[in-house]
Amino acid sequence: MTIDQLRIFLEVARQQHVTQAAAVLNLTQSTVSAAIKALETRHDVQLFNRLGRGIHLTREGEQFVALAEKVLASVRDAEQLLQDFGVGNAGRLKIFASQTVASVWLPQRLVQFHQHCPAISIGLEVSNTQNCVDAIIQGKADAAFIEASVNNAELCQIPVGLDQLVLLVGEQHRWSRTPPRGFAALFETGWILREAGSGTRATFEQKLRAEGYDPEQLDIFLELPSNESVCAAVEGSKLATVISKDVAQPYLSAGRMVAPPFDLPARPFHMIRHRDRHRSRALGLLEEIMAAKRSVTPTPAGGL
Repeated sequence: MTIDQLRIFLEVARQQHVTQAAAVLNLTQSTVSAAIKALETRHDVQLFNRLGRGIHLTREGEQFVALAEKVLASVRDAEQLLQDFGVGNAGRLKIFASQTVASVWLPQRLVQFHQHCPAISIGLEVSNTQNCVDAIIQGKADAAFIEASVNNAELCQIPVGLDQLVLLVGEQHRWSRTPPRGFAALFETGWILREAGSGTRATFEQKLRAEGYDPEQLDIFLELPSNESVCAAVEGSKLATVISKDVAQPYLSAGRMVAPPFDLPARPFHMIRHRDRHRSRALGLLEEIMAAKRSVTPTPAGGL
């Protein structure tokens, strides 16, 4: 069994498609198929079910995924440790970021980081908050930037920024003229919200619960996987959403949408990393620069 075979296996498992996995890995389809076949033949196990053009993990394959991810996480730790033995601030970091952070807060700061540390390259993947947390726990990423606090003792989280949520409606909505009074009024309209697992959705639901309301009772017409799609859908409708003020600002400045006055919480942006994995020199520099404007000591996520 080789490291390359494990990488190929995990990408096929993620894509559930040999051709797409080959494209992501920049390999030929035959190379990917041969690597999977070699694993299965050598160990006399079937890792995937082939149904027509589809490919799906078997029960054995599903169990193997978690172990393969741990092995590759250990390999990355070893590579980072060797990199730290070298001279200079060099290396590569794999970063995940939730959509709101990635679209409105992180880009300029990554440019600033590059100016300070030009020899450190960064690979960025954008997903929702829950997937970012999972990526850190599974060793797929060195760090992640999210717009929520997480309660997990395996993680260390460092406040790096602040964001304000706003209520947002299109010009056709009655709230564009008469703002809602109190949280009970929020249950008198339809909603378009981000998907479950997003930090924006989680923060909004936490606020409703804190006010004594059940978010399950909201009339949710549509759930969408990106801030842009949410805003585009709300703009021409009589529905409402809750979203980052920075995301909403271009729509508000253009007069295309309205943010009725309503008391919604600010929320911190956090950088998270695994407490027990090797903290490379590159990762330490990223943490220092991202938190430079906030004199906050990193704390275990489980303690917040």
